[in-house]
Amino acid sequence: MLNLAALFITLTALCMWFNQRVLRLPPTIGVMAIALALSVMVIALDHVTVTTVFAQTAEAWLARIDFNVLLMDGMLSLLLFAGALHVDLSKLHHYRVSIGLLATLGVLVSTGVIGTAAWWLFQQVGMGVPYAFCLVFGALISPTDPIAVLGIMRNAGAPVDMEIRIVGESLFNDGVAVVVFTALLGVATASGGEGIDIGHLGLLFIEEAGGGILLGLALGGLVHRLMNSINQYQVEVMLSLALVVGGYALAQALHISGPIAMVVAGLIIGNMARIGAMSESTRRYLDAFWELIDEILNAVLFVLIGLELVLMPLSIEVVGIALALVVVILVSRFLIIGVPLRLLSGRRHFRAGTTRVLTWGGLRGGISVALALSLPDGEIRNTLVVTTYVIVLFSILVQGLTIGRLVRHVLKAPR
Repeated sequence: MLNLAALFITLTALCMWFNQRVLRLPPTIGVMAIALALSVMVIALDHVTVTTVFAQTAEAWLARIDFNVLLMDGMLSLLLFAGALHVDLSKLHHYRVSIGLLATLGVLVSTGVIGTAAWWLFQQVGMGVPYAFCLVFGALISPTDPIAVLGIMRNAGAPVDMEIRIVGESLFNDGVAVVVFTALLGVATASGGEGIDIGHLGLLFIEEAGGGILLGLALGGLVHRLMNSINQYQVEVMLSLALVVGGYALAQALHISGPIAMVVAGLIIGNMARIGAMSESTRRYLDAFWELIDEILNAVLFVLIGLELVLMPLSIEVVGIALALVVVILVSRFLIIGVPLRLLSGRRHFRAGTTRVLTWGGLRGGISVALALSLPDGEIRNTLVVTTYVIVLFSILVQGLTIGRLVRHVLKAPR
């Protein structure tokens, strides 16, 4: 395992260097594009007799990586905490209604719409994916991943209000979507994919989401008090790391939402503790530490997403369905965002073009792939994994590389 970690950290570093030196794409998109190119090369070599041993060796190394465990049990807690740590709670509070609607009701509606569309499309090509598992797919593809798009928006000079909406929505809808996915998957597997118990589903959602919020408040408050009692940046940085690693493990042991707990804890440390419990030196070191963790883990994550192509059992039918679902996802997201913003426009001012930017900027990423890979083994899993993977690739490569142009167009348009 140590050799495997060394190999992928080295590969990630080389991808980052090549992107910075040659491609100059946004970091996460650039490293994923390079990893995709490497995957295509491995697949091509697999068809050449002379080099088939190399290709098989590469596939064997990749097969040893449990992407779901690596992300959901390792990276996710660190990434969500790091993201929440740098969110200004006062600005987030200003857009709390729109963000709250998108992260809760938006995820639920998206799950139903996308799941129903997927079920209909699978039926049309004779692929009998049960409706309950299509709803599971709707839940795993609903969370947005702002990591790749945030840097682009900043480079394009995107206004703060658009940034904070995407960050706020993503931080919370990741946690909500994981809860919905977990609940739906439990119901689907228990019923053989044929029935949905709405009451049981609602109870699971309340237990996991509510428990996550309470645990995040408790742990964030405790670490805030501990930081306030000392003035030693090494200890305070270590406390923040212990909060994330230990807190996420505790959430899993209690069967409540670790992602939501980490977001809440990150907001407390990043706002309350930053103002009242940290010296200037501690703030500087804490920010640098978590920014570095964020950059490194995201680079590794996107390299792994690109390399996963080697293991994907692609088929023309599933790729076609995935591309059709891209249209469904974008249209449903446009409506889910546009309707609440229109209803709230009487009380809040929204910049022209906000709906278009939030729609196109709602990238799907590693969480969706990891959740798909956690599905029970079988033909249904293979179908949903490939569908998810194609949607994520389109989202990152097409939407991610064009969102900056859309932002600049919106900012230039007359109000």
